[in-house]
Amino acid sequence: MAKKFRGTFTVMVTAFDNDGLIDLDAQARFTQWQVDSGIHGLIPLGSTGEFLSMSFAERKAIAECVIKTVNGRVPVLVGAGAESTDDVIKNVEMAENLGADGTMIIPPFYSTPTRSELLKHFELISRKATKPIMLYNNPATANVDLTPDLVAELSHFQHIDYIKESTMDVTRVRDILDLSEGRMNVFGGIMGYESFLSGACGWVAVGSNIMPKEFAMLFSFSDKDKNLKEARSLYKQLLPIIRLVGGHRYVSATKAALMEIGQPVGLPRSPRLPLPDSEFNMVEEALERSGCQRAQNL
Repeated sequence: MAKKFRGTFTVMVTAFDNDGLIDLDAQARFTQWQVDSGIHGLIPLGSTGEFLSMSFAERKAIAECVIKTVNGRVPVLVGAGAESTDDVIKNVEMAENLGADGTMIIPPFYSTPTRSELLKHFELISRKATKPIMLYNNPATANVDLTPDLVAELSHFQHIDYIKESTMDVTRVRDILDLSEGRMNVFGGIMGYESFLSGACGWVAVGSNIMPKEFAMLFSFSDKDKNLKEARSLYKQLLPIIRLVGGHRYVSATKAALMEIGQPVGLPRSPRLPLPDSEFNMVEEALERSGCQRAQNL
């Protein structure tokens, strides 16, 4: 039986070395730190993982590195999005053969498929998959909006059991749960804490790259412990990090912050640029306000 996914899942950065090549040693160290810090799950090769700037061979190597390092201790969902249905299926097969617990799939992001095209796209993928699929709704980047009624229709396909709902409209969590009649499980994207309060069973978070322990605790306070007072207090503490990695800085600011706290994973790969020196004060301020400890030797 497939694992039930719950909690805070880090959508992981990809580690690159000084020459811009994937750095599997750094990726393994970062993965180990995430697990040791208590994160509930990991998702390599999402948008934060710069998957669009990597070859298939590189993506496979990163997925294998994360899966082997985790060694079954927490669920690993591998980002499998692509423009072509056949390429998505190839990515899903790769991830499942490596031992991933499932995949996360954003819709085709250039062709702006119609509703009927989206239904056929995901139907074909679901037929080939053998493990759970998490849809990824981010209309700001995919140019496609998986609306609650469409998600409910997609939930009839086998293995399509989860969605990362990454809009600012938290009422979508409520509507997806209602319209899918229990078939779909919702993870928050941008609005993590608010999504918990609306019935989400998890959060696919960017900020947990930087503070995995605290982001995992936020879910536990909100869900398991039902301690909303502590959850609200922790959420307020984490807001500077959440805001820091929002918008266009989600890769560059995350990697800059990781360098500051002694968890270096290299720089973004072109076309993304490193965080400008003029914006480093925002990183330092966010780390200080959130109580995140910087490395002593910096």
